[in-house]
Amino acid sequence: MRGGRWRFAGQRRHNPLVDLRVDCDTDPRGEETPRRFHLGNRPVDVAEVIDRWHGADHSYFKVRGGDGVQYILRHDLESQRWELILLTREG
Repeated sequence: MRGGRWRFAGQRRHNPLVDLRVDCDTDPRGEETPRRFHLGNRPVDVAEVIDRWHGADHSYFKVRGGDGVQYILRHDLESQRWELILLTREG
């Protein structure tokens, strides 16, 4: 969608309607950083990690995709499951 703003706010539980697979790099400390993810069959390269923060049992990554969209990805550290909790396109 061009010329508008759109968002996706995922639910707290796993949403089976959004097939999300995340490819990561691991830094020397063992922390994973998303480098590419797949929304269904559509690959999205991570152009920039804008921010990251950690909760008690989740890590969050605010990234800008190569498609110009900002995404927030949440990684459940116990189950190793990734979730898309927000996407925003400005402009």
